[in-house]
Amino acid sequence: MAAHGSKKVIYAALVGNGLIAVTKFFAATLTGSSAMLSEAIHSVVDTGNQGLLLYGIKRSKRPPDAAHPFGYGSEIYFWSFVVAILIFGLGAGISFYEGVQKLLHPHPISSPYINYIVLSLAMVFEAGAWWIAYKEFGKVRGNFGLFEAVQRSKDPTIFTVLFEDTAAMLGLIAALIGVACADKLGIPWADGAASVAIGVILAGTAAVLAYETKGLLIGEAASRPLRQGVRGIVGRAKEVRHINEMRTMHMAPNDILLALSLDFHDDLKVGHVEETIFRLENDIKARFPDIKRLFIEVQSLQDHHRSVMTSRRNRRAEQK
Repeated sequence: MAAHGSKKVIYAALVGNGLIAVTKFFAATLTGSSAMLSEAIHSVVDTGNQGLLLYGIKRSKRPPDAAHPFGYGSEIYFWSFVVAILIFGLGAGISFYEGVQKLLHPHPISSPYINYIVLSLAMVFEAGAWWIAYKEFGKVRGNFGLFEAVQRSKDPTIFTVLFEDTAAMLGLIAALIGVACADKLGIPWADGAASVAIGVILAGTAAVLAYETKGLLIGEAASRPLRQGVRGIVGRAKEVRHINEMRTMHMAPNDILLALSLDFHDDLKVGHVEETIFRLENDIKARFPDIKRLFIEVQSLQDHHRSVMTSRRNRRAEQK
């Protein structure tokens, strides 16, 4: 997804969560609701997270330099991982703490109708932000299911905001149930239980986000259609006898590194090999513009196999 699409989703969530956080803190101060306080902290964490995602996008756009010759695109993966940690550490941790305190020392909620109004308005605002994130994610989702699309996605900013907004909606529902039980049924500890439930929701969200962004940080391969397309382009080159190896890695959502090891026919002159490599590079980048860096190694199939076996033996020796 293009950067402007990611920013649109983040800005929408940033404005919504900022306004909601102020309103929730006001309601929590007036009513003494633990669930409302947890929700207010949740909104503050989400607002800060969107700021970090915007910062990560800005940092990732810096050009390559001597210290980082492949650029800074992976910074967006790092800051998305930081967001997951903050959701768990701050959002879930404080919600658990507030909930346990309310369970140990329950007290009735004053002016519960303020909570009802604030939570209802917050659900409307969060639903709007969620819908924007869902529509943007749908543009790259294709025919895949939601979770499969998240696994395939290389842009963590979209599914991070989508997951955050989903967690926010679930948290608001939990808070509304807790406040209603404390108010209508006279169960003061239900407010604390709702706060604990919000902590569970946030912890689960953080775990999923951390798992997905970890894979991107380590380095994920390009999609199968792209890899098959590259093989098709190389396979049509009569000068190439065999594709020894092909490796791809996402340096950023729209920045792919491609490394090829090719076995050319032995009767070709060096100049002809150079022309073929130049043609292949142009054809591949023209069809797949996300491939920003392409390296082609000329090596016989036999030498490639010997090199692979030597590397394996060296790794086994290092593990002993």
